[in-house]
Amino acid sequence: MSDLKDIARVTAPSAPSSTEEGAESAKRRQILEGARQVFLASGFDGASMGEIAKTAGVSKGTLYVYFDSKESLFEALTIEEKRGLAEVLFKLDADDPDVRAVLTKLGQTYIGRFSKPEHISSIRMVIGVAEKFPRLGQAFYEAGPCQGIARLAAYLDQQNEAGRLAIADTAVAAQHFLDLCQSGILRRLLFSVGEPPTADEIKRNVENAISVFFAAYGPKA
Repeated sequence: MSDLKDIARVTAPSAPSSTEEGAESAKRRQILEGARQVFLASGFDGASMGEIAKTAGVSKGTLYVYFDSKESLFEALTIEEKRGLAEVLFKLDADDPDVRAVLTKLGQTYIGRFSKPEHISSIRMVIGVAEKFPRLGQAFYEAGPCQGIARLAAYLDQQNEAGRLAIADTAVAAQHFLDLCQSGILRRLLFSVGEPPTADEIKRNVENAISVFFAAYGPKA
């Protein structure tokens, strides 16, 4: 099994008990939303627990009950947001025989989500702190890219079994497809070059990605 699938399996969240869910529900979400606003506005280094508490509308004492440091709060926010995004984006219909249509829809939704300014800001922020706090970079990678790749790879496994694709390593193929979709867009956005992609640009990128993907992994005659 690919390393990416292994990471996704190991880091997949376990279902919380009703007691845990009740204890962490509204107040924890309130804190995370406040933290999200402060981190996006001030960056990781510029954010303070005091400002996060103020923005979230809680006392610093309450904040520290839930999170013992700015690093643990940032890690929790990253994991929740990226796992939630992966769950939304990678709902793929394995029974639909039109694989091109399924992947086209995924590609367009994927680029539309990751090219939003707040998502680009979060990537820059993680890159900025990853050297000092490698665990935060790992948490971002495992909760976001790895989960998305694992979900797409599972879909590709099913299409392999149905004879609609011919792929030796579906985790690698999943990564190829997502990289093809964002090719030429993500890099320029990270460096603040130009505006977010238009609908036409997204459509062209995904069409090109589909062409290359099926040339490599389409069913063999």
